[in-house]
Amino acid sequence: MIAITGATGQLGALAVEALLKTVPAGELVAIVRNPAKAQALTQQGVVVRQGDYNDEAALTAALSGVDKLLLVSSSEVGQRATQHRNVINAARAAGVKFIAYTSLLHADKSPLGLAVEHIETEKMLAESGIPFALLRNGWYSENYLASAPAALAHGVFIGAAGEGKIASATRADYAAAAARVVSEEGHAGKVYELAGDEAWTLSELAAELSKQSGKTVVYQNLSEADFAAALKGVGLPDVFANLLADSDIGASKGGLFDDSHSLSKLIGRPTTPIAGSIKGIL
Repeated sequence: MIAITGATGQLGALAVEALLKTVPAGELVAIVRNPAKAQALTQQGVVVRQGDYNDEAALTAALSGVDKLLLVSSSEVGQRATQHRNVINAARAAGVKFIAYTSLLHADKSPLGLAVEHIETEKMLAESGIPFALLRNGWYSENYLASAPAALAHGVFIGAAGEGKIASATRADYAAAAARVVSEEGHAGKVYELAGDEAWTLSELAAELSKQSGKTVVYQNLSEADFAAALKGVGLPDVFANLLADSDIGASKGGLFDDSHSLSKLIGRPTTPIAGSIKGIL
């Protein structure tokens, strides 16, 4: 049995979808906070079990009979380390034999503040005694393209990444890699630095938006403080705005770049280029 945490979340749902291409539905366990949101999975024959990152006992029960676990990192920044510890403790108690964890690109040397909790989790895994693999995911193209509608409306794409290269890929690309690692043998002990084949700057992203939409969009580079303030000004919570601004500064220092092509090698095809993702949203 293969279990997936956060199986109705943005990445988890795509991982389940990818796994269903090669693994019988009855051999998949979708661990979700609210089973009512997973009715579609139940209808496909996937085993749905309730489990909350904050509830170790429920997670232990949910992992009963599970051999392999895809631990999709929690979305609750600031609480991740504690929540991931709950999952790892539950996995050990339930006798899980392998964990694949979605970490952050070059977490051990990343300039992004996001790396701290991922490094803590990687250390927990190393101390757990459970064989594991690290899926160090780079940036999701969707993270930046969420700002595309506003950029098209105002003609300006704002950020703080300077000319930092961003080797992004789509969530579906990363999900395909996760599905392969958790369903195949031979990945224990591996560390995968995963990123898109093609890197781009925010200036190039703005230029591609202009090209495909027919509307002029220019990139405006801001300081970290000004970018965070702008994000808060449009209603983003302070913690999230500060996180995005910090991540852009990290990108300016090379924190979101990798040219190993490990992701495309793992999934057996090229990653989705940013131009393709822009075409999709337009």
